[in-house]
Amino acid sequence: MNYRPIFPEQPADRIMIQVNGVPVIARVGQSLALALLENGLDHFNVNPMSGKPRLPFCMMGACFECRIIVDGVRDVLACRAEVRDGMVIKTQDNCHAKV
Repeated sequence: MNYRPIFPEQPADRIMIQVNGVPVIARVGQSLALALLENGLDHFNVNPMSGKPRLPFCMMGACFECRIIVDGVRDVLACRAEVRDGMVIKTQDNCHAKV
């Protein structure tokens, strides 16, 4: 997915989060989904039947396609969560696996 903001970037403080073991820079105040898309994450979770990758769809918490693991907690909706310094994010690749 090739994501880029529609509007010119506004100045904002930067924080560091970790995504699947990789340090990533995010802007203070943005949603976790937006930070992950801006940093090129290619999927948030997978379809439990087909194994195909899933990405956010509605960006408002209605579709549940952006479920992700945040600091060990499964099924966090990335579009409804705000980034915070030091977050540890994992894609939810196996819906039945324990973290």
